[in-house]
Amino acid sequence: MLTAPQLHAAMPYATQANINRFLGPLNATMEKHGINTPMRQAQFLAQVAHESGSLRYTEEIASGSAYEGRKDLGNIHPGDGEKYKGHGLIQLTGLDNHRKFSQYMGVDFVTHPELIATNPIYAAEVAGWFWSEHNLNALADADNGHGISVAVNGGDNGLNDRMAALLICKDALGCGT
Repeated sequence: MLTAPQLHAAMPYATQANINRFLGPLNATMEKHGINTPMRQAQFLAQVAHESGSLRYTEEIASGSAYEGRKDLGNIHPGDGEKYKGHGLIQLTGLDNHRKFSQYMGVDFVTHPELIATNPIYAAEVAGWFWSEHNLNALADADNGHGISVAVNGGDNGLNDRMAALLICKDALGCGT
């Protein structure tokens, strides 16, 4: 079980209010998805730290226009890019991903994607669900932070920040550098 001091050490820029807000949901998500070793947790938290700006953002800051018309994300209707921009602690993107998460949770995130951003349980759970859907525990066990970053982001965007966050998370959870 991750403690508040560990989460603060892993994300030193997170506010105490956000640590308090997300600690329980993150612990529940990690338990549910087998993110249960220090290395898995460090890898997971490093991605969450980058994607959420250390728990500050549960909705992508950008407008989402870059996702407009992205058929690979299922964004085929006008306005899908903005509506299905990143949500949650891992910034789930695209109509197809929102639809799949809706089916998994039994909640209509297609009509109400903002629920992922406004509910800390959904914000954390979407990260764990995405992690499991992409079998990222296997990459975490191999200490393959680069592979995880590509799976989460589709490329090397923010790779240096992700790897710096990983070093901090590893140190915070005692699994070395």
